[in-house]
Amino acid sequence: MKDFQFCRQCLYSSDHPLGITFDETGLCSGCIVHEEKDKLDWEHRWNLLVDLVKDYKGKNKKNYDCIVPVSGSQDSYYIMHIVTEKLGLNPLVVAYNKYFNTRIGIHNLSNLRIKFNCDILFQNVNPFLVKKITRQSLIDFGSIYWPILAGHTAFPVQTAVRFKIPLIIWGAHQGMEQVGMFSHEHEVEMTRRYRKDHDLMGIEADDLVQVSNFLNEEDIWQYRYPDSFDIESIGIRGIYLGNYLRWDPKAQHEKMIKLYNYRSTKFNRTFDTYDYVDCYNYMNLHDLIKLYKHGFSKVTDHASREIRFKRLSRLAAINLVKNYELNPVEHLNLFQTWLGIKDKSLDFILNQFRNKKYWDFNDDQDKWLFSGLSTKMLHNESQNDSNTHISFTSTDDFSLKKQDKYITFGKGWY
Repeated sequence: MKDFQFCRQCLYSSDHPLGITFDETGLCSGCIVHEEKDKLDWEHRWNLLVDLVKDYKGKNKKNYDCIVPVSGSQDSYYIMHIVTEKLGLNPLVVAYNKYFNTRIGIHNLSNLRIKFNCDILFQNVNPFLVKKITRQSLIDFGSIYWPILAGHTAFPVQTAVRFKIPLIIWGAHQGMEQVGMFSHEHEVEMTRRYRKDHDLMGIEADDLVQVSNFLNEEDIWQYRYPDSFDIESIGIRGIYLGNYLRWDPKAQHEKMIKLYNYRSTKFNRTFDTYDYVDCYNYMNLHDLIKLYKHGFSKVTDHASREIRFKRLSRLAAINLVKNYELNPVEHLNLFQTWLGIKDKSLDFILNQFRNKKYWDFNDDQDKWLFSGLSTKMLHNESQNDSNTHISFTSTDDFSLKKQDKYITFGKGWY
């Protein structure tokens, strides 16, 4: 690989798809921005947040103060904890139905509504259209998650326009947390541009409609981001709590397990038990596609994060990555049944997106050989390797029974 570089601390490289830079010592921009977590005056930053939301806070509970996008996983509980218990806001909670729902995710989402005593507005796009778009996005640019990312980022803004609620509160900014795209002090906010370039891989809803496929305007309108005039006339803004709080997903999830019975589970392809427990595909097929395209998978993200928090040594992190990233994908037959696609057809499509920088086809063995980023990771002998084990809590079993299918919409639990 030409001009290829690893961070001297975490496991990210110059090939990171979000873009990354290095200082003269070889420390990446993500690690540099992460160091702000131990340097900033977080009490001062909290007060900035308190002052910011004052202008949006209503005098009674008859009106919503803000919109909070949630799911049955990730940081939803912690965001709601901050918004309701610490800031005292009355949110309208919104959730996009991803259709790959697990029992744990449905439980978490139902439990969230009860624990935080909130109103939730769901978007359930016609499942036949979701399949149609998923099939096309898989074929065109190798993504089964485009509709989910598009829906999760468009529906809250559409709702803000519809109800004229100007404040949307998100959790952490991926570009800042992973690669240090911004400083916490920049206080960046959610934008149409960032959503398109990074969340949606440069593909807007209207870009999906092509002469060569079977999609039309009626199929994609629910994934359109609202018009700029509507956004500006209402004054809609989307803020990230990660700019104002010392964001630590592991510590936050463990607190939510204790306070609100957030449920977690073990995965086959990573050691983190808290992320995306609501989806059968994110840590499986979606993660495999990431490995095909970029030469690393979610376990590298998790390991790099834990190195930065000094809970994991570089050597232990490298070993974890190598132990997990090539593990089998689970529940693949469920996705194939849902989409109506055979083994060989899916393999053929996925192989078109293997990055030849990281994958070599061996004719003699008739199989693909991995030469991705983990195969080039070197241990930094000068680094302290005392942290060799990290513990994550698993409360539930993620395994499917033979009769199980995706929970396309769950009624929830009491």
